[in-house]
Amino acid sequence: MNKMSVIQFNESFPPIMDGVANVTRNYAYWIKKKYGKAYVVTPEYPGFVDEEIFPVLRYPSLPLVLRKPYRVGLNVHNPALWKKLKNLQADLVHAQSPFSSGNIALQYARQKKVPLVATFHSKFYDDFKEVTRSDAISWIMTHLVVDFFNYADAVWAVNQSTKETLISYGYRGHVDVVPNGADFTMPEDPLALSAQVDTKLHLAKDEPVLLFVGQMIRQKNIGTILNAMKILNEKNKPFTLLLVGEGKSKEEFEEQVRDHRLGKRVRFLGKILDRELLKGIFGRADLFIFPSLYDNAPVVTREAAAMGTPSVIVRGSNAAEGIRDGENGFLCDNSPESLALTIERALRDPDKLKAAGSEAQRSVFLSWESVIDNIVVPKYQQIIQEFKG
Repeated sequence: MNKMSVIQFNESFPPIMDGVANVTRNYAYWIKKKYGKAYVVTPEYPGFVDEEIFPVLRYPSLPLVLRKPYRVGLNVHNPALWKKLKNLQADLVHAQSPFSSGNIALQYARQKKVPLVATFHSKFYDDFKEVTRSDAISWIMTHLVVDFFNYADAVWAVNQSTKETLISYGYRGHVDVVPNGADFTMPEDPLALSAQVDTKLHLAKDEPVLLFVGQMIRQKNIGTILNAMKILNEKNKPFTLLLVGEGKSKEEFEEQVRDHRLGKRVRFLGKILDRELLKGIFGRADLFIFPSLYDNAPVVTREAAAMGTPSVIVRGSNAAEGIRDGENGFLCDNSPESLALTIERALRDPDKLKAAGSEAQRSVFLSWESVIDNIVVPKYQQIIQEFKG
């Protein structure tokens, strides 16, 4: 197999951890490990030192005040960055974002005469509406995003629902579906790892553990999770909810926990960069609670599945694609009452819960290595050959 050189471009990258940062990192990691050269271009993060097996090229940025801890890239014509880029000979560039990094990817692709792949990950209209509060402005900005995808030589979406979202925005070109993976593998002794988590987090051995991992923002429907916890608490149901992540609405959710008197039931663990610890927490959880209507193909549900933990997801949401209620996960309606009842139903039958986790591991989990080997690299090779032709 011919070696290749690929540059990934994205707005978020460690220490900022979200689904698209995870995608970007794993694409670069596996390309570098098995197929040639890989690079990542992303905004700088003050004080953070990259320790990846591939080079990370940073360019100036400022904090994105309304979306902490994110940063907005500046000066896409930064001389220092372009000096480094011009010395690279890439076969293909991949924009995981349509914003500043995507514009750099487009300029580089045109200058170097190499193909540009662009992946559609997010419901950008929802993001714009959250900030602008204006339908008209949000649609104008969404159409600018669609214009970016019109310049790409290949457009990918992370599942069928996401593809349909992009088409609903007005994109009329061809879209390939390329799924996300997860980088967790089941440890040799999962019970020992769970026991370590119990000790580290002071969890009772037999206490049901519910888990959410993601940005602390309203779009993730965390308010609904906390209202469901209030219902379970009022029924005297045993549980501990662990919330992993940071975000601009965290203080709002902490206040909601205080108002609901859930202080002994709900714990905010903040951002966890230690992947082994996070892996252990996923494995210790009985259920992964993810009622987001905003997410398309969340990596976190695959990470949960990798550890044999089934997810609770809102019926009909993009994130619910591939989930069969009671078989490889659990589906609820978009209400605290339905979420609470679904959690009760799932925890009531430990054998069925365990079986759902095993089936999630079989049918929901995809390893990043297999995604890169079997889908991404063959598509990259085809795109490179067609572009040359």
